[in-house]
Amino acid sequence: MHPRLYLVTPPTFDLDEFEGQLKQALEGGDIASLLITMPDANEGELQAAAKRLVPLAQAKEVAVLIENNTQIMGRSGADGLHVSGSDATLEDIMQSFPEDRIIGHAGVKTRHDAMVVASMGVDYMFFGLLSLKQEEEPHRKSLDFGSWWSEVFETPCVVLAGTSVSSVDTAAQTGAEFVAVREAVWNHPEGPKVAVEQANAILSTHNLAEVED
Repeated sequence: MHPRLYLVTPPTFDLDEFEGQLKQALEGGDIASLLITMPDANEGELQAAAKRLVPLAQAKEVAVLIENNTQIMGRSGADGLHVSGSDATLEDIMQSFPEDRIIGHAGVKTRHDAMVVASMGVDYMFFGLLSLKQEEEPHRKSLDFGSWWSEVFETPCVVLAGTSVSSVDTAAQTGAEFVAVREAVWNHPEGPKVAVEQANAILSTHNLAEVED
């Protein structure tokens, strides 16, 4: 087994234009997940995006996650929720969260915080802050978190790559089960399909450690 791609939408986008970009990306090969994150959008804009993008990705067997909005997750038929915030926020959500949906968390600042969040039963940990300006290579702290986590814990983790496709290799070296990509795909000079093809070629060279029973 090798790490898989976790696509992240741009923070802002024109829905008609982005729908075309996503279709191209989905033609590029294996994609595990798509995170719809629109931090500056209102609820109506997020709902409109989810209504169009969720079925498009799911038709290619891609799990779709909505950031911080359980109602739109439910109404759109998305596969799960991505919580970026405090562990208290996560705890409140998990009290009534459907068991058949995926829930992941991003935003921990310390190893202790990460362990507290994982103990709540999340399906994955996301290391990397999407709100920060991304560089060509992943942020050092994201890599450190991913390397530590993948060696010690069974809960899967996602490490955010940088803006270059080559940075997928750096992120995969942590042993993370998933590598998140954003600008590296949507801003690729040859288009999203080529970017996904190149990223998957890199991921295929990394073998995940087998978990012992």
